[in-house]
Amino acid sequence: QVRLVESGGGVVQTGGSLRLSCAASGRTFKSYAMGWARQEPGKEREFVSTISWNGDTTYYADSVKGRFTISRDNAESTLFLQMNSLIPEDSAVYFCVGGRGPFLTETPAQEQYPYWGQGTQVTVSS
Repeated sequence: QVRLVESGGGVVQTGGSLRLSCAASGRTFKSYAMGWARQEPGKEREFVSTISWNGDTTYYADSVKGRFTISRDNAESTLFLQMNSLIPEDSAVYFCVGGRGPFLTETPAQEQYPYWGQGTQVTVSS
């Protein structure tokens, strides 16, 4: 059974930073693409960033390019999201997501990422 557990969320002021972590278990972590998605109340889920099995390929939503960095530690089965220059619009529940295969497609879609964590709340105050 695949299990994804996020940590690192919290409250931060505009311009601040947070680092999210996702501990994965239940399958061979290094064999699959991973990512982060977020959801604000009343809005659809949005893919923030994804990373291929070996970290060579990444995707970032336009809204976070240049501010967020995704990375992974395959030896520790852990996914990270470094978030800098945070703005109130980044406030959301952030979910760790696990892919069906090792590679990324041009644009991530929910059917490609069937595994989701419980989420961690990020709140950016103005």
